[in-house]
Amino acid sequence: MVENRRRSEEPLHCLVTGASGYIGGRLVPELLAAGHRVRCMARSPGKLRDHPWAGDVDTVRGDVQDAESVAAALRGIDVAYYLVHSGSGAGFEAADRRAAEIFAAQADACGVQRIVYLGGLTPRGIPESSISPHLRSRAEVGHVFLDGPVPATVLRAAVVIGSGSASFEMLRYLTERLPVMVTPSWVHTRTQPIGVRDVLRYLVGSATMTDEVDRAFDIGGPEVLTYREMMCRYAAVAGLPRRLIVPVPVLTPRLSSHWVGLVTPVPAALARPLTESLRYEVVCSEHDIATYVPDLPGRPLPFDEALSLALRRVREAQVATRWSSASAPGAPSDPLPTDPDWAGGSLYQDERLSPVDASGEALWRVVEGIGGENGWYSFPLAWAVRGWLDRFVGGVGLRRGRRDTERLRVGDSLDFWRVEEIEPGRLLRLRAEMRLPGLAWLEMWVETDPQGGTRYRQRALFHPRGLLGHVYWWLVLPFHALVFGGMTRNITLAAVKGAPARVNEARAVRIRGDRRTRRTSQR
Repeated sequence: MVENRRRSEEPLHCLVTGASGYIGGRLVPELLAAGHRVRCMARSPGKLRDHPWAGDVDTVRGDVQDAESVAAALRGIDVAYYLVHSGSGAGFEAADRRAAEIFAAQADACGVQRIVYLGGLTPRGIPESSISPHLRSRAEVGHVFLDGPVPATVLRAAVVIGSGSASFEMLRYLTERLPVMVTPSWVHTRTQPIGVRDVLRYLVGSATMTDEVDRAFDIGGPEVLTYREMMCRYAAVAGLPRRLIVPVPVLTPRLSSHWVGLVTPVPAALARPLTESLRYEVVCSEHDIATYVPDLPGRPLPFDEALSLALRRVREAQVATRWSSASAPGAPSDPLPTDPDWAGGSLYQDERLSPVDASGEALWRVVEGIGGENGWYSFPLAWAVRGWLDRFVGGVGLRRGRRDTERLRVGDSLDFWRVEEIEPGRLLRLRAEMRLPGLAWLEMWVETDPQGGTRYRQRALFHPRGLLGHVYWWLVLPFHALVFGGMTRNITLAAVKGAPARVNEARAVRIRGDRRTRRTSQR
C-alpha cells in the first residue's frame, strides 16, 4: 500500500502518453519545469526529436493497445498521464475502452501511484448513452480509470483555447475566413472555454494530489459563452471587422461537418465529432479542482486574454516555429513542430531552391547587400510600382533605402522591409512593413548541400488577415514566378559573377571622390 501523503516534497517520475499530440507536447516542458522526471511513450518516437526538450526526457516506443509495451513504459513510474484518443473511425469507442483497460491494469501491476486523464466535459441532465460518440467515449475512458485500482484524476474540459487545439482552430478559421457566416444552430449552444495554460496548470498540479483523491473534476474558464459569442470576441481581439452570423437550423451535424471541412482546413474526420459534440451545452457544475490546485490571481484566464495569448506570435509579427526553423516556442499557447499542418492559422509560402556555383561567402555578400541601390534582383518596375502603391495608401514605400551599404543588423530598415533576424553567412529574415492585409516575411538562406556545394534557399511567407488577406495572396500569386523566381536566378548569378563586390568597390570609389569634392569646396 502506497503511503497516503502529498508528493510535492520530491520529484516524481512521470509518464506522458500522447507526447506528440497537442496537450502532451506542451505538458512535457511544464512537468520538467516543475522538477519532475519525464518519460514519453509514443508509437513513433522519431516524431519527438525536434522538440527542444527531447534530450531531457526518456523516450520509449509503445502502443496503448499493446499490454507488453505499456508495461515496459510504466515500470518505475509514479504518475502516468493518459492523453490518447482514437477519435474517429469504425469501432473507435471499443478501441478506446480496451486501451484504457489495458493501461489501468498495467499501471496497477507496475505500482503506479496515480493516473491523470484529460477528457471532455459532458452535458448535464442527459444520459451518457444519448450523447455523441465522441463525448461518450471520453466519458467511458474516464470511468475505466475511476473504477480501476489506481487512484485517478479525471479532468473534464470543453473548448481549449490555444494555437493547435482542434476546437480553437475551427473557431479561428471560421471567424477569419468568413466575414458573413451562414452557420448551424449550434452557434447558440453554451460552453465554458478554458485557456491551454490553465489546462496544463491543472494537469501538473494533479500529480501531487493525495492518494485518497480518486475523482473527476470539471475545469473551465471564468466565462460561459455561446459559439457565436466566441466568434465575435475572436474577431474583436484579432482586429477583424464585426462578423455577421446567420444561424440556419436545417444544417444537421453531418452537414455541419462537411460545411466546416469546406470552409476550414480542419480534416472532416476530426470536424465531424467536434461538430456533433457542439450540439450539447457543456458547462462546469463545480470548481473543486481549486481545492487541490489553488487558483492564482487572475486565473483561470478570461476568454479574451486566452485568445490574445493564442494569437501572440502573429501579433508580435514573429514567424511561428511550425512555419520556420526559428527557435522553439516559449509558451504553451504557441505552435509546436508536431502540430498538424492545418493548426496555427493559414500561412502561404513561395519557396525556391537553387544550386550556386560559387562559395557561400560570395553568395552571402549578395544576400547581405540586397535592397537600397543594389535593388531586389528582379523586375525593377514591379518593385517600384509596389513601392508607389504603398506610399499611395500611406505606407513607407521604397524611399527608406538602407542604413549601411554593406552590412545589416537586426532592426535595420531596408526599403519597405525590416531586418527581423540575421545569422551572418547563413540567414537573413526580413519582415514586411508595407501596407498589407496580413503579415509577410522574406527569408534568404545560404546552405551547404549534401555534396558540399553551395545552394540558395528563398522563402516568401504570408499570414493573411481576414478574407481580404486570402484574396490578396491569390491575386498576386501569378506574379510570383516573375518576381521571386527572377530574384532567385539573379541572386545566384550575381554570386557567381561577384557583382556585389564590384558594385560596392565602385560605390566606395565614388564616395571617396565625393568626400574629396566636399573638402575642396570647403576650402
